[in-house]
Amino acid sequence: MPISDQHPERAIVLYDDDCGFCKRLLSKFLAWDRHRRLRPVALQHPEADRLLAGMDDEERMASWHLVTPGGAVRSGGAAVAPLLRMLPGGAIPARAAESAPGAVDRGYRWVARNRSALSRSIPGRERARPRAARRIAERSGDAAAP
Repeated sequence: MPISDQHPERAIVLYDDDCGFCKRLLSKFLAWDRHRRLRPVALQHPEADRLLAGMDDEERMASWHLVTPGGAVRSGGAAVAPLLRMLPGGAIPARAAESAPGAVDRGYRWVARNRSALSRSIPGRERARPRAARRIAERSGDAAAP
């Protein structure tokens, strides 16, 4: 079942709204997404309960998730290649991610475990925070946009 009858080619990216690093990274993907094929939904939003029905809270909050246009759910490192395929020019990095799924998942898990320290090491994070919040808010509410 498509995510939206108006936008059958859109995917939903579920992210942790309490994680600044996660939101800044998501904002970068949304900027790359010129064709507006990604719609962000916070894991804390009621819509996430419906999209991830059957997934317990611990598993839900342990990772980010991608719900593909066909309704498949991918999580963590397994979601990287399908996400990249939806972005302009993302096919080549997606193929690289698919060729080493274990390494991508281990890399994702390492980043997830160290996101606070990584976030502190990024210059300009205070200026980036409001920009990321605006971009995510705009894209979260554009379900009816063309």
